[in-house]
Amino acid sequence: MAGGRYTSEIDGLIAAVLNGPGQTATGLRRAAADRASSAAGASTGRSSSTLPQDLAVLVDTAASGAYRITDQNLQALEKAGYTDDQLFEVAIAAALGAALGRLEVGLKALQGVRS
Repeated sequence: MAGGRYTSEIDGLIAAVLNGPGQTATGLRRAAADRASSAAGASTGRSSSTLPQDLAVLVDTAASGAYRITDQNLQALEKAGYTDDQLFEVAIAAALGAALGRLEVGLKALQGVRS
């Protein structure tokens, strides 16, 4: 992430969400964040190959409009074997990734305006 006023706070948030203790593997949370960041327009260049297809749908929905996630979506994922905690962690990682992706796009736009 480019330097800025809140770089250390953002780095701390990223570390806590993606690398902190949890019910999901850090690689899974990172894949969710990377996929959501790319969906938001960031040029991350990262792969989300470790993200299972059923979770990819949750991540895509969370990144593009979390209000569209329904109880039925979550129940289907629970039936597939995911716990509430795991789904929460993946959704939070996706939200973080989408936010970071939008931040990157916004900062690039501002740099273009200033040039």
